[in-house]
Amino acid sequence: MLFTKKTYIGVNLTGSNFTYAALDSNLGLLALDGGNLDALLTFIGGQTSAFVAVNAPTRPNLGRVRALLEAEDLGTGSSPLRGAEMRMAEYELRARGIKVAATPSHPDLCPAWMRAGFRLYERLYELGFAEYPAEDSTHQVLETHPQAGFIVMAEGNLFPASALEGRLQRQAILYGAGLDIRDPMSFFEEITRFKLKQGILPLEEIYNAKEQNALLAAHTAWLTAEKPNDVTSLGDEEEGKVYLPTRKLKSKY
Repeated sequence: MLFTKKTYIGVNLTGSNFTYAALDSNLGLLALDGGNLDALLTFIGGQTSAFVAVNAPTRPNLGRVRALLEAEDLGTGSSPLRGAEMRMAEYELRARGIKVAATPSHPDLCPAWMRAGFRLYERLYELGFAEYPAEDSTHQVLETHPQAGFIVMAEGNLFPASALEGRLQRQAILYGAGLDIRDPMSFFEEITRFKLKQGILPLEEIYNAKEQNALLAAHTAWLTAEKPNDVTSLGDEEEGKVYLPTRKLKSKY
């Protein structure tokens, strides 16, 4: 589907499958769908202008954390430094109490979803996308981490995504940020005593965790283009920075 104005797209990966959300300049929901890499690229490639935020590492770690820990003399002997096999962005997030996956130093050591992410970035570069920030480029791509984004937007008080209350909370965060999506409070308006006794809940009112991650990624893409001062980045430029939807990070979450 082609949209003639700038589109803000968020991509969430699960294995080799992709869930994507697209927003317009007013945070209106243009698309919320999923599929394989080719289906995703067909959608993205049809946009006249697009900012894409991906929930996956841009590349393997380049040893920045290992060098830092060695410089601080935190290792002993010739044994591998514990906690060194990650990118600087992941190290900085973990230091703030935000648990994120560590990216190994070689693609062969990375899980399938990370390798799928590397391939996505490669294909986007082939389509002419530039890594954010790229002044005057109409097609830009960046890395984000929706789980970390939800944590900072919830001030650290985030319910698990696997729980209904966690999905309700995430949807409330997205709705409160101005996205034109279903109001999570409509979930409660649909509940009656009879339906509750029968085990009937209006779960269709609440997006699933993959969709919510894609929506927050799309919102982050929108912020980087429209309100860059409301976005914070972490990490090393060459390893790949991670962008989060907040002006300032706390020291601990």
